[in-house]
Amino acid sequence: LQTMSGNERDWLALKPQEPSPSQCCGSGCKPCIYDVYEKELAQWERAKAKRDKSLLVEKKEQSNNSELNPATFTAFSISSVEQLTEDTYQYKFELPGNSSLPLSLGQHIVLRGVVNGLEVHRAYTPISPGNAEGYFEVLIKCYEAGLMSQYIKTWQKGDVVFWRGPFGGFPYRPNKHGELLMLASGTGLAPMLPILQSITDDEEDETFVTLVGCFCTFDKIYLKPLLQDLARYWNIRIFYVLSQETSLEKLPWSYRENTYTGRLDEDLMKIIINSCRRKPFVLICGSSTFNEDMSRYLKAAGIEENSCFVF
Repeated sequence: LQTMSGNERDWLALKPQEPSPSQCCGSGCKPCIYDVYEKELAQWERAKAKRDKSLLVEKKEQSNNSELNPATFTAFSISSVEQLTEDTYQYKFELPGNSSLPLSLGQHIVLRGVVNGLEVHRAYTPISPGNAEGYFEVLIKCYEAGLMSQYIKTWQKGDVVFWRGPFGGFPYRPNKHGELLMLASGTGLAPMLPILQSITDDEEDETFVTLVGCFCTFDKIYLKPLLQDLARYWNIRIFYVLSQETSLEKLPWSYRENTYTGRLDEDLMKIIINSCRRKPFVLICGSSTFNEDMSRYLKAAGIEENSCFVF
């Protein structure tokens, strides 16, 4: 076996590593981590062919200038950790000066974590208003067996974590739709909040919104004070569907008339759509099962696919 020359070894050490499947968050990011790898690999091959390491200089693993960017991970510091329910937390991150995240509505960002030596990437949607200055906030549900959850559970104020983005998003324009029907399950509430807040912040925006939040129990509804504030606006209605509550008697009075027990099924979907003030454009965010079920019920209720957007 021919031994490798020191020079060959050096080049091999510089070769970009192909991402493992756990590093792709599966959210259709542009560029995906695999796109970034292809680009870096091509750059490495060019540099190696020319035996010129200076051609690799722009290869940045991560940046520390606190500017969010889609191609590289940037360090952000955690300024507060708030537990909302037994398994859901709200994390606040610092932004330098009075800067804001360069996000359009409902866009997500990708988190990088390392668990037992394995690098994992997951996508989350910031829930802070788009014009929030000096910070952004993310709502995260931790799963008992989730790899990323094991990493997130260790977070404390002052820790530094890495994000890249933004990606995706719903191209919202004020007054484009007569009514938005938002169907959110659990943390699927996240991409809906910046859109809701942009509507309530804009006096010229007269879009009606019907938000349907699906949770297991009343205690598991996130951000109740924020949702109650939003529901006070003339054009915002909020319904709750609680799959594990059997009666509404234990609920506060203010919740009873707009809460349903059981699941959001085809019949309830028809009732909600019939109560909409205009023909709705539908936004859906939840687990893949939830998204598929909702799409099916909407179709049965006569809502075409081109009138829906799935996060």
